[in-house]
Amino acid sequence: MTERPTLIVMAKAPRVGLGKTRLAAELGAVEAWRINRALQARTMRAARDPRWRARLCVTPDEAMSLDLPGVWPRDIERIAQGDGDLGERLARALAPHQRVAVIGTDCADISRAHIASAFAALRRAPFALGPAHDGGFWLLAARDGAAAGRAMRGVRWSTKYAAKDVIRNLGARRVALLATLRDVDVAEDLRRISSGRRRNARTSRAESCDPAS
Repeated sequence: MTERPTLIVMAKAPRVGLGKTRLAAELGAVEAWRINRALQARTMRAARDPRWRARLCVTPDEAMSLDLPGVWPRDIERIAQGDGDLGERLARALAPHQRVAVIGTDCADISRAHIASAFAALRRAPFALGPAHDGGFWLLAARDGAAAGRAMRGVRWSTKYAAKDVIRNLGARRVALLATLRDVDVAEDLRRISSGRRRNARTSRAESCDPAS
């Protein structure tokens, strides 16, 4: 039997006044914390699926024992991110695995279907990447986690160049591109996501009323 692929969720413990700093500057620390918790809970719901094995990779390391009911499920294995910049922490999490994907917790629209599409893409390419609208990426998948980890060096993290740098390091022809989704970093992201959902809902209603559909 083929071993299930692995999904790694990179998560920072949600605390008032820590994380989501740009969102907090616009909406306040408590509202940013509330949104952060909601995003993480949504991500963890999408991460739970019998088709893959989910692991929660947390920071700071002492959050390994943190009790967050409704946000971080206790029955999903936790590992610590450890020290280093984001590239070093991603490489460390990816390296032990074959057929592995890594996601963050900032994407409001991520679904099980999106994650499944990444693992399916590995049948046609060594790597798969889901770009984000801000130039980052919401998912990176690899047949060989160690090879993906080596591509984390020299990436301009937290800039509009992050996805481009990773794709360059992996080799563009070896990367299957997935749907482009939006991370939530500022209030405008929330407005755009809400607008997109309303537009999609109107389209769905119109199609369901179309006698030719």
